[in-house]
Amino acid sequence: MSAEDSATHRIPLTVGLEASVTEEVRFERTIASYDGKLPPVWATPTMIGLMEVAAARAVQPALAPGQLTVGTEIHVRHLKAVMLGAQVTAHARLTAIGDRFLTFDVEAKNGEEVVGKGQVMRAIVDFNRFVARLA
Repeated sequence: MSAEDSATHRIPLTVGLEASVTEEVRFERTIASYDGKLPPVWATPTMIGLMEVAAARAVQPALAPGQLTVGTEIHVRHLKAVMLGAQVTAHARLTAIGDRFLTFDVEAKNGEEVVGKGQVMRAIVDFNRFVARLA
């Protein structure tokens, strides 16, 4: 299959698409990097960001060329602290498809321990139009 053929053969956008992303908790990913008076534990904004990346990756192979998703709404709970050096994995599963909006169940784990969970919503946008509106 040529590169052109693979670009036109996308997977269908269906409920159940999923992806995971793993990272090591480094100091710059802790709440202490924002405020030195706070402990060096994995920051909630960092957890949410990793969940968003997992959600975006879950559906990217199903989007048309030039499309991507952007975050629109977040409902998550950060349940447990995670220390420096830990490996954390965010997992996202597409659970609902609207006209332009997608809903994902998301979860973050440190090993087998669930440290965060909830839902994120993302909108499908055309990259060029999106960037043009920002300019």
